[in-house]
Amino acid sequence: MEGIVTKLVSGDYTVRVKDKEYICKPRGVFRHTEQDIYVGDRVIIDEDNIITKVLERKNLLLRPSVANIDQVILVFSLKEPDLNLHLLDKMIAYYEYLDLEITIVFSKIDLDEEQIYLDIVNYYKSLYKVYFFSKNEENDFKGLFTDKISVLSGQSGVGKSTLLNTLGFNLKTQEISQALGRGKHTTRHVELYKVLDGLVMDTPGFGTISLEEFNETILAHSFKEFFVLSRNCRFATCLHINEPNCAVKEAVEKGKILKSRYENYLLLHEEIKEIQKKKY
Repeated sequence: MEGIVTKLVSGDYTVRVKDKEYICKPRGVFRHTEQDIYVGDRVIIDEDNIITKVLERKNLLLRPSVANIDQVILVFSLKEPDLNLHLLDKMIAYYEYLDLEITIVFSKIDLDEEQIYLDIVNYYKSLYKVYFFSKNEENDFKGLFTDKISVLSGQSGVGKSTLLNTLGFNLKTQEISQALGRGKHTTRHVELYKVLDGLVMDTPGFGTISLEEFNETILAHSFKEFFVLSRNCRFATCLHINEPNCAVKEAVEKGKILKSRYENYLLLHEEIKEIQKKKY
């Protein structure tokens, strides 16, 4: 039977086959070849609940460890906590580098009364799929999770657990925290949860995101609107910092690129330079 690994605890793999779950062990050959099996892997199991084969992966995220991701959903509040655009742009760059589909969920406020947030939201809507979330209002996430493996990540304290609860997770917020390995007396583990006809994993936090694999060129390519405009730059290797006739800087000056996004790009550029200095 072919199924998908949805949970790993102490060497026991939970494999979902259609709507049934089986507790499985890997065939000994995996230990001998040191081949790892990750949550999200599509596997073949036999009648004795032994994993006999791991099918080819389309991708693998190591922090946290999950395979075959279809999309990453970044959850950020516009208020309480205040919108952290630097973190948002850093996470976008990171997941762009991994070539993952990105969707942004903003905690909802009255945008008609908050023009500054409206401008920000509209800018990101021009780049990515954007949804809104409010625990006090009906939310339309139809089709967002269907038949997909999604990684839920984002701003600390924004209420990702509440979002899962709203989407039919059917647990109290405290219970969700414990299920996701955040209770004081729980064991952290990686697990995919069934949500709206899809599978979702909530990441332990954003602190593990590192730009160690980046260089200045990778960063420039990870801001996708910069990459599109770069064909109009004077230099093919333009990093959009101090170069003359830079199409990206011109777009910032004309208000076509969100100023905060360019400023965050400059901060991330400096961060990468510092990382490179420490390496060498």
